[in-house]
Amino acid sequence: MNRKLIAGNWKMNGLRVDLQTVREIATGLAASTAAPEALLCVPATLLAEAARQASGTALCIGGQTCHSQEKGAYTGDVSAPMLKEAGAGFVITGHSERRTGHGETDEIVAAQARAAVNAGLTPIICVGETLDERSSGATLKVIEGQLTGSLDGLEPNSFVLAYEPLWAIGTGKVATPAQIAEVHAFIRQFLEQRFGKPGQTVKILYGGSLNPGNAAEILPISNVDGGLIGGASLKAGDFLAIYNAAAALTV
Repeated sequence: MNRKLIAGNWKMNGLRVDLQTVREIATGLAASTAAPEALLCVPATLLAEAARQASGTALCIGGQTCHSQEKGAYTGDVSAPMLKEAGAGFVITGHSERRTGHGETDEIVAAQARAAVNAGLTPIICVGETLDERSSGATLKVIEGQLTGSLDGLEPNSFVLAYEPLWAIGTGKVATPAQIAEVHAFIRQFLEQRFGKPGQTVKILYGGSLNPGNAAEILPISNVDGGLIGGASLKAGDFLAIYNAAAALTV
């Protein structure tokens, strides 16, 4: 069984005053190597200071996106080496809000993920379907297409995947355990077919409105290796409640 990863995505939230939340989460984590991994992906403006706050603890810090190039005339963008230098260990790539709001294609996501790996970061590559795609029965076809394009040029030990049904992000709606199990099993099968036995070790996170109230039900589902959490990661108590639900599964 993969060691679970509980990852928070602060999105465009957080000022210096909110670094107190980083400290609270860092001090609330278990020190055991058998405990789940914990990660906060914070805005670029907070990354370096968040990494300092988390230094010496079990909490990892990550970025929320990166450019596919190391440097250049890309005003406003942040490169993977910049994130690494600031203290990041991970970076989210292909989040639905980047795919839909910034036009990031599977090819762009794959290029970003390769840039992250080359810089020494672990990309968390997101895939997921819209409500229309699910309603029309196209969920698995959509996921397969995104996986095929977004994993180009990557090795199985270099990345994490996150399944995030778009219709369940920030809406309070949550996929049923059966829906989650079906997609995660499909993703695992895809990984095994593409990479062989190493595909069994790739972490697959669930990322659709995971919260303290449903974590104990969702995290034990087969092939759910943790969660990518949005709003619930902005409060230390909520994040730690989800983390502790994951930790209870290792006892």
